[in-house]
Amino acid sequence: MKNQPDWQPTASLATLKSRAQQSSFVRGFFVQRGVLEVETPVLGRCGVTEPNLDGVSVQVSAQGVEGGWLQTSPEYHMKRLLAAGSGSIYQISKVFRNGERGRRHNPEFSMLEWYRTGLDDVALMTEVSDLVCGWLKCPRPKTTSYRQAMIDWAGIDPFVISASELHQRCRQWLEPEQLKDLSRDGCLDLLMSFAVEPNLGNETPVFINQYPATQASLARISQVDGFDVAHRFELYIDGLELCNGYWELTCADEQRNRFEADNRLRKAAGKPEMNVDEAFLAALEQGLPDCAGVALGLDRLLMLKIGTRDIADVLAFPLERA
Repeated sequence: MKNQPDWQPTASLATLKSRAQQSSFVRGFFVQRGVLEVETPVLGRCGVTEPNLDGVSVQVSAQGVEGGWLQTSPEYHMKRLLAAGSGSIYQISKVFRNGERGRRHNPEFSMLEWYRTGLDDVALMTEVSDLVCGWLKCPRPKTTSYRQAMIDWAGIDPFVISASELHQRCRQWLEPEQLKDLSRDGCLDLLMSFAVEPNLGNETPVFINQYPATQASLARISQVDGFDVAHRFELYIDGLELCNGYWELTCADEQRNRFEADNRLRKAAGKPEMNVDEAFLAALEQGLPDCAGVALGLDRLLMLKIGTRDIADVLAFPLERA
């Protein structure tokens, strides 16, 4: 007799009920604030250029479109709605990222993403606190800059440390051959992951903001203490990164430049270059309203609610049982 596949869910019935309660809480939160719920495609014509993200390509042929991508985030489509005059919007969606499976990652996961017109990153951090602390019943977060967090926990100033010193600090995690082609931001990401993140939010939740401009992605940039920093924030609770938010860049030309820079980094890393999403850039050219946006991992939020460190405990069927 053949071995039977393990068909049972990894999440308990109590956890599945908690997930349903969480979805209800989120929807009620935005109804009270007059934010419109929307749906955008899970399958799109374009992927993302982000060097540290790998999408899942699919074979599809319809209406002259050959091939597509499962979306890593609903961001581009939601910004097209914003440019079309939707006003503040939110979405609960399934998103996909290739190669990510571990205690904190599953290639398919649930994301809450929302955009608030007329708000900047600081104002949006307050709303993130309202939602997260309202659901988890936890203390409101404090705020620490990326620079200060690196100084406190990694013992380096990320804005002035030399490349050679950075490589030296990372030798405890990578061999010299692996370090040789690692970029400055790659080294900083390594230090953030291993030296900083485990210490964040263990006593009280903490926002990290003012990331280096080279890590701005789709955020605006300004100067703080003579250094270019991004209007970007992340929230950490018990060492777990929960969300990533921006005061959104609205300049189409600058966004195109960043996409092209992303592709240069992808090429240097031996990854395929990605087609730029021209529909998204056309929406920016038409005019994206002044807004701030954030993506929050709902599976991780539920992990914190029930007190588990393994994402499989909050999924009905993770990849290996799907």
